[in-house]
Amino acid sequence: MGRGWKGRGGWSQGEVPSAEDAAAWLGGRLPDGWFTGAPEVTADREEIVIVGELPALTGEYADDAARAAAEDGRISRFREETRDERIEIARQAEHRYQRKVAWGAKLGGTKVLFTTLSAPVMTRLRQPERLILDTLVDAGVARSRSEALVWAVRLVGEHADTWLADLREAMTKVDDLRAKGPDLA
Repeated sequence: MGRGWKGRGGWSQGEVPSAEDAAAWLGGRLPDGWFTGAPEVTADREEIVIVGELPALTGEYADDAARAAAEDGRISRFREETRDERIEIARQAEHRYQRKVAWGAKLGGTKVLFTTLSAPVMTRLRQPERLILDTLVDAGVARSRSEALVWAVRLVGEHADTWLADLREAMTKVDDLRAKGPDLA
């Protein structure tokens, strides 16, 4: 995963294999019985995150807090019992897709992501943008500028899902057209 000069466009992240088939590959690779259905698989340029739904709890619980504690305990047990197999599957997927692999599990209202990648991002923020981040820090919403930036990106993501989905679809169409074009190599 190197970086290199990409002509008129400037510097670009080196090409990594497509992860479009990652969900299918993992569906065939994961042991039966780990999850109640197909896991949610998301991929970006650096990481593939696999989150599966665990079988429902059968016990009765005094309140929501007790149920949440039981869900957390079941997820913790799954994490420990599957560690070696998850590491081996992740190793194979990392080799195949040239990305880090992270795991998670959900049960009822509880979702836990295990070790995930935190990728540094280059930003060139001008003073007005930095002041917004500083306001979030001063108000106690975030502990640092980088945490405030994460908060802001998540907020935009929550409110722009439809727009971002349309944008991703358009980018896929551009990639398809590019692939149909002449080979310049």
